[in-house]
Amino acid sequence: MQSTIAVLMAMLFSGPALAQGPSERGRALLEEFCARCHALGKTGASPHETAPPFRRLGRSFDLDEFAVKLQQGVLAGHPDMPEFKFKEDDARAIGAYLRSVQE
Repeated sequence: MQSTIAVLMAMLFSGPALAQGPSERGRALLEEFCARCHALGKTGASPHETAPPFRRLGRSFDLDEFAVKLQQGVLAGHPDMPEFKFKEDDARAIGAYLRSVQE
């Protein structure tokens, strides 16, 4: 009986999200919400021609401050980009990923 409970507990708490480090979690979030327009990796063009590749964001923004802005809500000055607001842990994970791909 105890071994069955241990196996069930391991299954509950070992899902893919928990196995990911912050950078991997950040990339997964960016893939879900941003990849339609922005290039996420260290190479490649953005699918939306006016959307900057994320590897260049560090040129224009302090990435630590950017993570704080993600928690407050990011609203671009153009109609193509929706407003995004992330929880603190998710914003930090995104920041970790962005730092890993900067040029």
